[in-house]
Amino acid sequence: MTLARDEVDELAMLARLALSDAEAERMRSDLGAILDHVAALGAVDVTGVAPMTHAVPMDLRLRVDAAVPSLPVEAALGGTRATRDDQFVVPAAIPGGRDE
Repeated sequence: MTLARDEVDELAMLARLALSDAEAERMRSDLGAILDHVAALGAVDVTGVAPMTHAVPMDLRLRVDAAVPSLPVEAALGGTRATRDDQFVVPAAIPGGRDE
């Protein structure tokens, strides 16, 4: 597939790339070759081929989804610099908050 120069220029603009004339011409050729490969893949008959998420079979080991006791507050807050009412105290992210 051959891309027009204005198509390459528009793609470069959308990608916020400043391409020289030589780079744009090289991209025309390279992008055309990539599109040719994608078209060849699209022409492959995949009738009867099951969709997959990985190229090799994978068996995921899942743990039982069971309720367990949560981390004690003292352990969760143990390494913090400052706490108040069993919560982390951090610098205000938005100026004018109530802690300023």
